[in-house]
Amino acid sequence: MSQTLIVQQPLKNVFPVGQDVMYTVSNSQVVSTFIRVKFIAEVHISNGAPPNANTSTDLVGTFKTTPNNAGVGMFDFRPIIENFVKSDNIARKGSSYKTNGNGSDTNVPIHLIDKFSGNKDSIRWFTVKFMVEYEDATGTLVTNAEVIAGMAIIFNGYLKYSDELLTSSTLNQFGYDLDRQFKLDGTSKKFLTNAPVTQYANIDDYGTVGLLMNNVYSSSNLSGFEEIEFNFYDSSGGYLNSDTITNNVASGGFVFPQWSVQGFILFAGIYPANLQNWSTIFQGLVSAGTIQGGYYTVNVMGGLANLISQTYTINVNCPSQKGYEPIRLTWLNQWGLWDYYTFNMKSTKSLKTKGSTYQQLEGSWNDSFYKINSFKGGTKTFRVNTTEKIKMNTDFVNEAESEWFEELINSPEVYILEGHKDDVTSSALNRYVTPVRLTTSSYTKKTVANDKLMQYTFEVEKSKTLRTQSV
Repeated sequence: MSQTLIVQQPLKNVFPVGQDVMYTVSNSQVVSTFIRVKFIAEVHISNGAPPNANTSTDLVGTFKTTPNNAGVGMFDFRPIIENFVKSDNIARKGSSYKTNGNGSDTNVPIHLIDKFSGNKDSIRWFTVKFMVEYEDATGTLVTNAEVIAGMAIIFNGYLKYSDELLTSSTLNQFGYDLDRQFKLDGTSKKFLTNAPVTQYANIDDYGTVGLLMNNVYSSSNLSGFEEIEFNFYDSSGGYLNSDTITNNVASGGFVFPQWSVQGFILFAGIYPANLQNWSTIFQGLVSAGTIQGGYYTVNVMGGLANLISQTYTINVNCPSQKGYEPIRLTWLNQWGLWDYYTFNMKSTKSLKTKGSTYQQLEGSWNDSFYKINSFKGGTKTFRVNTTEKIKMNTDFVNEAESEWFEELINSPEVYILEGHKDDVTSSALNRYVTPVRLTTSSYTKKTVANDKLMQYTFEVEKSKTLRTQSV
């Protein structure tokens, strides 16, 4: 019996679920010899240890297709695998919040972590076992000639039509190479975001970035990712101090050989409120008022003290003198991580109520005699449900930020994120993240040449209605 062959598969073994995940298999002898031929694909997806394709432990589905005119079977697994990953909203066990370690999975929003957190829901192992099914000369249905695809890692991202794909003549592969932008091994490499390298945040703003963890420090890889370094500067650019977070288990990070798919993408808290959670150095600068109006840089450092990422700059906004309430939005970005923007300009809030009404009888009809009650009678509201809308304006932005806002319009998940505050004992931390729906449905990309000064307005609607008392 001839062998079933995988003649096409994705170019890389790490890829977003939002791309064409094409596998093509062939078995020329079976196709040309037998009837009722079908190619079978058993899809295995797991969280934690890689799946064993020879068992049914992590089997999520079995799919069949008939040979096409070229005698091969083609499978696109994108509609299947995208159902098994989702956004990470809660910090993972091993992270910490305000220096209190999470000994088990908790309710801490991922945005509030102190230093690092692994992922829980956005990454999975993925492999496929292929077989061929046919009817032999005796009329018996036979299934054999197995072949197992290489192990892959899938994550909750997608590709834009403008993202450049690579091809290879080997197995007719095509796909996107994450390493070109995101493997932390040089000064051109990025966090898992399309955000500009220069950003602005208020002193109490939380937020995280995602790091691709395929180049980690170890005894055999001394140049790999070891720590994140923060350098703090005042408003005149004068150096104030520095601090670091080391990628280790104590900080919520992951190191080899402690390999797990949950550590392949790491969340890192790099914004001012995250630093206030744990850094006594940064807390001192906040108390002294020297970092407000200044900035700090964020660098990923290798084990040989080499810079292995772009330098990100966080400008710390001075307290607004205009009295506008800052509103910080966070949204799911292209790569399945979170981006943030704080709207410091004028915002307006509007409330829309929708009540259920009924006609109430006047007086008292269920007593021993009729009583006149002036508060009864007429049209009454049974219940009032209130929906809140917020219209926000950006400050003047540059072209990089203008392009970046396209992802906000396209994001399926948007939230309002509250800032650093004191928590009561055993707080459920339910005050920090509010789900909203972006009601702005159109977006005009602006440029300096066309528009000179660029400013945008967005409107969101809180997803949860306020239900009042019923009568």
